[in-house]
Amino acid sequence: MDYDDDLDARGLLCPLPVLKLRKRLQGVADGAVLRVQADDPAAIVDIPHFCNESGHEFLGLSDADGAQHYFVRKSG
Repeated sequence: MDYDDDLDARGLLCPLPVLKLRKRLQGVADGAVLRVQADDPAAIVDIPHFCNESGHEFLGLSDADGAQHYFVRKSG
């Protein structure tokens, strides 16, 4: 999947991947797609929930390089 920005949250535990995602989304344009790389088992629940609660679009996830890659489109 194509993306506009990348956030490496590997090695971070809940709630840090979501907090870093929220902060990074503030700095990207509306409609931009952000890839989040995370290996925290809680992220599989936390990131889609964050998107649902904040209005951003969760586009899906894939596994690669020992981590999950989450794709989020910034609302706006």
